[in-house]
Amino acid sequence: MQIGSHHIRPNVVLAPMAGVTDRPFRELCKKMGAGLVVSEMVTSNALLWGSTKTRRRVCHLDESEPRSVQIVGADPRQMAEAAMFNVEHGAQIVDINMGCPAKKVCNVAAGSALMKDPAHVARILTAVVAAVDVPVTLKIRTGWTPDHRNGVEIARIAQECGIQALAVHGRTRACGFSEGSVEYDTIAQIKQSVSIPVIANGDVRTPEQAKFVLDYTRADAVMIGRAAQGRPWIFREIAHFLATGEKMPEPAPSQVAELLVGHLENLYAFYGEYSGVRVARKHIGWYSKSHRNGSAFRQVINHVETPQQQLALTREFFNAIAVGEKEELAA
Repeated sequence: MQIGSHHIRPNVVLAPMAGVTDRPFRELCKKMGAGLVVSEMVTSNALLWGSTKTRRRVCHLDESEPRSVQIVGADPRQMAEAAMFNVEHGAQIVDINMGCPAKKVCNVAAGSALMKDPAHVARILTAVVAAVDVPVTLKIRTGWTPDHRNGVEIARIAQECGIQALAVHGRTRACGFSEGSVEYDTIAQIKQSVSIPVIANGDVRTPEQAKFVLDYTRADAVMIGRAAQGRPWIFREIAHFLATGEKMPEPAPSQVAELLVGHLENLYAFYGEYSGVRVARKHIGWYSKSHRNGSAFRQVINHVETPQQQLALTREFFNAIAVGEKEELAA
């Protein structure tokens, strides 16, 4: 897949997720095989650009290329200024959020709420594309409600305005993140209606699902969101399956422990020890979720206060899993 001058290989993309796709997580997913990773959304409200949260989100020091940064807002001028601000801070692709269904975003007429007004969509896209000399991409949903699916109309407007790739979450805003089946038929219709790359998003959790979605919709890439939480190696699994038709073996507990420890250390370095420990808790929860005694482990580790304690308990937990697996094989 091509976005501007950027070759995206493999065609597996990490979705932008607020509170999740910070720089440590993006770099880990890139290392694990993602062809493109997209940042957490950055507000278009310039009054908030000096906040600690925004400063972290626009920090791209030593980050892998291409660097894609998502912006959110409803005012064309502010969105154009936000695009320029992020390009000045290292963004190489600017992604516009018109897909977030969260109430706090939609209540200020941003995110997927914008799809209610196609004319205003065009004003925002035109302003942002004109403001920067890097590719601009767009993330949308299939519509506002099941009775108002206008994804095809918005896709055509996006192409006319100069958008260079389009990610489509296969649900309406009313369906949130999980209500109802993903509308792969609608994604296929959107793909047929435009010539720019289309990235299919929604409920892709396995290599087999990724292949099905690509074959069925004819999309140019798949976008992975929640399925990467605690399983960042899903990107290389999907890429390997698409290339060979074969499934990779699950990583051993020792490999998972090594990945997680490295991830935690990067979180401490990025956020500082106090905040890093707290941000790390959700990631540890995701990594341990499918393992035996994971619930009891989380009850303990969610109360520790230092990196040293977190790391020691994490190693102890996964070492116990490895010992248990060896004993089962020997039995």
